[in-house]
Amino acid sequence: METCSGTPDRLSILIVDDEPSMLTYTRALLESSNYAVETASSGEEALRKIQNAAPDLMLVDMQMPRMNGLQTIRACKKLVPDQRIVMVSCVTEISNVVQAIRLGALDYLTKPVFKAELDAVITRCLSVGQAPETEIPVVHFTATTGLAHVDNIDDDLFFLAASPAMKQLRAQTSIIAKVDVPVLLLGESGVGKEILARLIHKLSPRANKPFLKVNCAALPVELLESELFGYEAGAFSGAVRSKPGKFELANHGTILLDELGEMHPALQAKLLHVLQDGQFSRLGGRANITADVRVLAATNIDIEKSIAQKTFREDLYYRLNAFTMNIPPLRQRLEEIPSLLEHLMEQFSHKYLQSKLPCSERLISACLKYHWPGNLRELGNFVKRYLVLQDEDLAISELEERSRLSNVSRAQAPRSNIVFEQGLKSLVRSSRDVTELKAIEEALTATNWNRKMAAMRLNISYKALLNKVKQYRIVPPDND
Repeated sequence: METCSGTPDRLSILIVDDEPSMLTYTRALLESSNYAVETASSGEEALRKIQNAAPDLMLVDMQMPRMNGLQTIRACKKLVPDQRIVMVSCVTEISNVVQAIRLGALDYLTKPVFKAELDAVITRCLSVGQAPETEIPVVHFTATTGLAHVDNIDDDLFFLAASPAMKQLRAQTSIIAKVDVPVLLLGESGVGKEILARLIHKLSPRANKPFLKVNCAALPVELLESELFGYEAGAFSGAVRSKPGKFELANHGTILLDELGEMHPALQAKLLHVLQDGQFSRLGGRANITADVRVLAATNIDIEKSIAQKTFREDLYYRLNAFTMNIPPLRQRLEEIPSLLEHLMEQFSHKYLQSKLPCSERLISACLKYHWPGNLRELGNFVKRYLVLQDEDLAISELEERSRLSNVSRAQAPRSNIVFEQGLKSLVRSSRDVTELKAIEEALTATNWNRKMAAMRLNISYKALLNKVKQYRIVPPDND
């Protein structure tokens, strides 16, 4: 698809709005910043223009006749999947904002648009990478800080975005943080779901109010209920005085329900009631308590599988799923490792009063070859161990040994994970799994791990392939 950026140093922006005065006003603001600007007075006209030449960014008004903003965004993303789009509206309607983000919008602006806010949004959206999946990231080991966007959340936590996927996630975070809806955070253990939750809180209007975290897997159901909702004196043996729960303490703030998938279904029903009505009662209490709390939920379980197995309530899922953010594992964003190493080294050397150790190209290369099943948590522990032992050779040899053991485990996985039970059906199912696994691995290898091309080669959907990769725990081979 041709891009309509007139010259290499002038980025192109297409304004889509049915109001001539807004087109003139916004165009003047953009041209004063040296952007190459085009306009369209309808969604249909915008589609014709991007079909000929896709702009670097689109500003799309929500309220247009015939083809509204959401319909325009949907059609544009279908025509140009990588098109960067910002929605513009006279009012901030939560449902429209959430729907626009789901359709692929990177940010939103509220009319009247002011230049400072417009410039900030454009800068942020144009920094979101749209590199194709087959592109090999170029990492400059000697100057990694310029590659990453870093948010310092507190003394111990930071959110780093250097890969296209994480930059897009960061752009979505800046939007969804302002919209007071529940957010479901998905991802493997250790990818940074709590960090993202804290960033959402920090960027939200509730930032100066409490942020509380509850680990739903750490307590039995009876204790978890009292932890969340509190109890009155005499509610149970040992309850000599009343105690407020986390929902009361987080009033006007944010609560993170971590490991939500481990919550007992009986308690899920009470949580659903709280989300619907904003009211609950303490254990042993009769009066209803009202609390204004934004709920963020995090889990690494397969939600759909849990719903099918009746261990997770479907109605609770839909109530929490106003917006879902899926954090990719570290092995899918290896280009971030140099920046992560640098920031972790800075953080831990200061915390443990140690001198910073260099992250040589040899050390970074070893980290890039490892697949990091423990994600950011494992990487952090690796940096701590390297800092304490101060032995680069030992750190690299330990990584190489982990990679070797992991390769052996993966090679044995098809045999060890297939259970041949009694009966012909089980035997057929097991044989099918082996054949399916082999076909997927061959397709991924043949396409150099371009999963979209591999899915086309296998004649299955991209989502189905991702599910199969997760099911069989297939990871990219080491690049020697």
